[in-house]
Amino acid sequence: MKKDPKKIGLAIIGAGRVGLIRAELAARHPSVGWIGIAELNPERGEIVREKCGGDFVTTDYKELLSRPEVNAVAVCTDEHLHVDPVIMAAERKLPMLIEKPLATDLSESAQTLAAIEKSGVDAVIGYTQRFRRRWLVAKEKVRTGSLGDVTMVTSRAFMNRLVAIDNYKRSDNRAEVTPMVISGTHALDVVMWLMEAKKPVEVYARSVNKALGPTWQGVDGTGYTISFDDGAIYHGVISWALPEVWPGAVYSLEVGAVGTEGVLTIDDTHRDIVLATNLIQSEGYAPDKRRHVDFLTSYPVGDMALGELRGPMREETNSWLNRVSLGVPTQHATAAEGHNRLMLTKAIDLSARLKRPVKLPIAPGEEKAQ
Repeated sequence: MKKDPKKIGLAIIGAGRVGLIRAELAARHPSVGWIGIAELNPERGEIVREKCGGDFVTTDYKELLSRPEVNAVAVCTDEHLHVDPVIMAAERKLPMLIEKPLATDLSESAQTLAAIEKSGVDAVIGYTQRFRRRWLVAKEKVRTGSLGDVTMVTSRAFMNRLVAIDNYKRSDNRAEVTPMVISGTHALDVVMWLMEAKKPVEVYARSVNKALGPTWQGVDGTGYTISFDDGAIYHGVISWALPEVWPGAVYSLEVGAVGTEGVLTIDDTHRDIVLATNLIQSEGYAPDKRRHVDFLTSYPVGDMALGELRGPMREETNSWLNRVSLGVPTQHATAAEGHNRLMLTKAIDLSARLKRPVKLPIAPGEEKAQ
């Protein structure tokens, strides 16, 4: 018997780039009948409300979450502001889509996860790359045994430093802003998703800070090796300190996986469509007057074409709305997986800081060791 879809009254908390994208996509979904927006900047909130045809706007997320129309929530605030609205939504037992990471502090992440699990609410994390077709195909081949037992995985992520600078500018605690926590977590999630049956037991990492360190007190990049309980290993490298002129709008990723029966290589560097122009390119976090060459399709959320966003964030948002309205299963990361990814990124940063291996998992508070 066909199930009648649940009508959604959607609260969108945070009306930045991602909040706007989610709002405009939600406005087109047939199950969404009401949209409310909470945004600290009242002018920005009103702009997004007008663009999506929203029904309500406020600067106070508590006011929005108290509205009787609300029965689902998208938390799209800056990364370090997720905790309070997520906990309130969990107390109201409202299903949630939470932008990654679950939190930027491991203790707060554990607290948030505990609130979600206590309430029993369905909460998922916005690891958008799970909705890019090439990663879905890779997941299916690993899941169905084409590689046999996966024994070794490598990943390399390159990023324009505009991403790092944008994050450092928005943060009130730069020590919590590292390439692993903010961006490396995407590659980490993809690999851990591919290897989800395996348990990580140790990590060793090193970082460098020669480019972003002097001005922003930041980390340029990190290399790390994670060992698993069955002897498998994963080696990853991320740098978000590439020059502003680097063509990739945001993320350029390569992954290779070797198993007992096969090998899989995934090129997500976007070098197959290259644009060179005398005009400034505006894709990504912030346009730079020196960047006139672009790897098209490198913006992780997708690309604007014919007036609409096409790509993984569109698929992810629509899939979540179907999950809420129809109760269908999706490949979203769970809140528990979101906490696990933060724990792993914190352990990687800890190992790099201590310059020694770190046993996994680490408990909240351990990541602050000196």
